[in-house]
Amino acid sequence: MKYDNLTLHTDKYQINMMYAHWLQGTYKQKAVFEVYFRKLPFGSGYAVFAGLERVIHYIQNLHFGDEEIAYLRTQEENYREDFLEALRAFKFGGDLQAVPEGTLVFPNEPLVRVVARMFEAQLVETAILNFVNYQTLVATKASRIKQVAPRDVLLEFGTRRAQEADAAIWGARAAYVAGFHATSNLRAGMLFGIPTKGTHAHAWVQAHDTEEEAFRAYAEALPEQVTLLVDTYDTLRSGVPNAIKTARLLQSQGKSMNAIRLDSGDLAYLSQQARCMLDEAGFPEVKIVASNDLDENIIEGLKAQDAKIDVWGVGTQLITAADQPALGGVYKLVAREKNGEFVPVIKISGNPEKVTNPGFKEAYRIINKKTGKAEADYLALQHEVDIKKGERIKLFDPIHPYIYKYIDDYEAIPLLQPIFLQGKLVYEEPALDGIRDYHAQQMQSVWPQYLRKLNPEVYRVNLSASLWKLKMDLIHEHQG
Repeated sequence: MKYDNLTLHTDKYQINMMYAHWLQGTYKQKAVFEVYFRKLPFGSGYAVFAGLERVIHYIQNLHFGDEEIAYLRTQEENYREDFLEALRAFKFGGDLQAVPEGTLVFPNEPLVRVVARMFEAQLVETAILNFVNYQTLVATKASRIKQVAPRDVLLEFGTRRAQEADAAIWGARAAYVAGFHATSNLRAGMLFGIPTKGTHAHAWVQAHDTEEEAFRAYAEALPEQVTLLVDTYDTLRSGVPNAIKTARLLQSQGKSMNAIRLDSGDLAYLSQQARCMLDEAGFPEVKIVASNDLDENIIEGLKAQDAKIDVWGVGTQLITAADQPALGGVYKLVAREKNGEFVPVIKISGNPEKVTNPGFKEAYRIINKKTGKAEADYLALQHEVDIKKGERIKLFDPIHPYIYKYIDDYEAIPLLQPIFLQGKLVYEEPALDGIRDYHAQQMQSVWPQYLRKLNPEVYRVNLSASLWKLKMDLIHEHQG
């Protein structure tokens, strides 16, 4: 069995809908779908979009091979052979637009838009949501950690706790986009060019007769990369003193020790004591690395206690997004082709937050020219020209329309960029370090109150007056 073809990385009902459209002759009908999420994760004021590279590779390699066709023949639906032959000829020929990776994004605005035949648009839903939901979640978590330790070195250590191999490497990439400096995962390093870092395990110390011998042997093997794990037996009475002995040995050879690592105990107290011991021994340059189920809340607490930690190794809590392990992004139909043109559609729900924003629309970031900061995001129907011309627009809260203001001295930056046009990749993927730099710029483009870790101000995603009216008209129409 081969695992590299992701075409059937989809829910069964997608194939069933494709089959039903094919039987009805509506499979060539075009549709517009949008990917977005309704609620920010972690109580955050923002999220960080990630996953586009994975989506691009997926779209480029979509095809039904012999194995996929043979498997579909075994299904209880008894798909007709001419349908299966149509699948064999399948190729994505639609358009796809997306927000650039590293962009700060907010609820209810499109992150990815698919404009394609129903045949294509239904198939890609599950995989796109899978990639975007996970990587956006991890990138957001990583960005929050970066917020509380902006000048420290951050290492991604999550592979052994990740939900399988793909999550480990793509999670490492998402963390790097959001500001982490390196990963322990060599495969992620090889595939994406992320710097890699690693120390040694407790097993290395246990495999020797004494801790001192273990440290000395490690330093002899890797004299340029010596970071010693000091908590195997007793951090302050054994680990740090033996690390200092090793540092002296390296010093006599004209070399220097990089760091010690703390992986258990009271990290604030132990780091303070270890810092004093290292300084008194004449090694102020030796850094202190900390690990042990860290997240943004623990790191913030340790820094408030004046922990003397320079480097943070963050694993489980980051790679699994432990306090909120799913983003909840959705893929919703907003327009469909009828008589040669797109007509808007809406989904109405008893939960008001689940009512969709209908129509073929664009998303803009409104930058106040006086401040250079983002004022709000703005959704408008494609045909609206006032926003494109920079004319005065009204920004009003779609939940509380009586709260509004006007703005006219602004720049409207389109959020969605062309990725595929008629199935052809037209987007030049930036280098990973370029994405990382772009995210850092994004963090400077909004006011700090939206970035607060705790109780952030709500950043507004506004609807144009025309879009708001369309939404109300469709609600009234469908509710009689």
